[in-house]
Amino acid sequence: MIAKAKAFMRKNLWLIISLKVVKYLIVLYFVFYPSDSKATVDPPTMAIAMHGSPKYAHDFTHLEYANINAPKGGELHQAVNGHFDTLNNHIIMGSPAKGLALTNDRLMARVWDEPFSLYGLVAENIDVATDRSWIIFHLNPKAKFHDGQPITTDDVIFSYEAYKKHGHPVRRRVYSLVDKVSTPFKGSVQFDFGEGYDAETALILAIMPVLPKHYWTAEGRDISKTTLTPPLGSGPYKIEDIDAGHSITYSRVPDYWAKDLAVNKGHYNFDKLKYSYYRDDSIAFEAFKAGEYNLRRETDIRKWKTGYNIKPVTSGKIKLSTLNHDRPDAVKSLVFNTREDIFADKNIRQAMSLMFDFDWINKNMFYSSYKRIDSFFPNSELANPQPKESQQSTREKTRKALKLFETAGWAIKNKQMTNKATGLVFNFEILLQTAEEKKIALSFARSLERIGINAKVRQVESAQYQGRLDDFDYDMVFFTWINSLSPGNEQMNYWGSLAADTNGSRNYAGVKDKLIDKLANDIAKSNSREELVERTHKLDSALLSGHYAIPLYYLGKDLIAHSSDIKAPDNTPIYGSVIETWWKE
Repeated sequence: MIAKAKAFMRKNLWLIISLKVVKYLIVLYFVFYPSDSKATVDPPTMAIAMHGSPKYAHDFTHLEYANINAPKGGELHQAVNGHFDTLNNHIIMGSPAKGLALTNDRLMARVWDEPFSLYGLVAENIDVATDRSWIIFHLNPKAKFHDGQPITTDDVIFSYEAYKKHGHPVRRRVYSLVDKVSTPFKGSVQFDFGEGYDAETALILAIMPVLPKHYWTAEGRDISKTTLTPPLGSGPYKIEDIDAGHSITYSRVPDYWAKDLAVNKGHYNFDKLKYSYYRDDSIAFEAFKAGEYNLRRETDIRKWKTGYNIKPVTSGKIKLSTLNHDRPDAVKSLVFNTREDIFADKNIRQAMSLMFDFDWINKNMFYSSYKRIDSFFPNSELANPQPKESQQSTREKTRKALKLFETAGWAIKNKQMTNKATGLVFNFEILLQTAEEKKIALSFARSLERIGINAKVRQVESAQYQGRLDDFDYDMVFFTWINSLSPGNEQMNYWGSLAADTNGSRNYAGVKDKLIDKLANDIAKSNSREELVERTHKLDSALLSGHYAIPLYYLGKDLIAHSSDIKAPDNTPIYGSVIETWWKE
């Protein structure tokens, strides 16, 4: 019997060994992965999409909107209005210099020809639960900081803890959803999410910049403070020179560790990037015409229509590029602070919206170039504008506005809009910071004068403006919301009741509405692209019907003036032109 058993074992040795290996792997799985039966595991991947599958296969060679044959060299020089007072862009304090994001790599890189998809960068690949209740980042062993030190799991955990404690309120809120951080394998970091997480939480963690722990924990350094000492980074550029508050210059890192990754091919082609700061845009524009910098994103349609009739343009030295895009355009708005009693009534907000004469402003100030914003996601599939009323004359709109004021308990008395119960006269202030905003505000104020409302226009410098924004210290304010093709957690920061009472949030209108809370919260919980679009439409309708802001105008195009030796790829992605893929010929 013993002889037969030994013969069987010799004959079937491979089967016995295989069974033991399988048993060992099963034990490892249950040791290192969550035991929750819902948290099944998708196969390891180097990419993740918010909904559906990523566009690019695992063996892709480059992004379609990048030119892998673009030459390296030259300088890209741009202008910024205002000033900067810190090189630490990881905290809410201070005004960080432009371009700092290019000095630090993220766990994963976002691409711009998909609504919201990420591909491996510092994290070479990931494991993620099917219900996205946890995610594991497996770090690329080649990833390193500019001093040659490898990027480790300690750096990832340090970055997470720093952002959770000192970052922007939106980031702090999302990072607070992490229930546990661990290192299940060498070179891997796992984040387990607790109550309140959604499908977007894992992706928000994945776009976290990774900071060097050994640098920020060295004696004399404090990541919670502003600084003008160039910090250590890991990205394609590093700071070369600064003139505090006036200019900053970056140089391309020749041995950048990730330069050959498919997601970076054809990117970061300029040897130098420089940002010069100007007091206002008029001065910056004159500097561009004088050749002091070589690429300008134009935001003033009047300058685009008339200001570029100059010799460098007619001679071909400067090229004017009008580039279409399919992203939600910026939502420029006059925002009501509904925390103030004077704007608490929706009838008043709707009445004042009727008094904004877009047609006159568009014709007389903007050469009829703009479209009226009729959504908080204009120019995209996410928009769900309210049904348009038949074209009404200014007189008809004024009559309707007066009826709405009457409903709210106001009437014109002695040529002043007056509260019938208290005798209070309707006066308020419009807070702004640019010359263009001032022209719009003054036109609006003149329209309001016709119905007895005195609107005081106040222009302040950027630091005071930001401080009053953070403290919600205004009656009405100019603000521009930026939305992506994949809205999510940020909508709670824009419109949520909790954000309305949180200084520094972007709920500038002070919206407190249970329905809007639910709609904004549900967007990030969408299970498909179709469901996301449907839920965004509902939120859009609720915001529009609440008249929390007076949406202004949008173009639906990017306007870029640049020297003719600066070139762009032929393929423009849905989010618009990606300057990181341009080059100097």
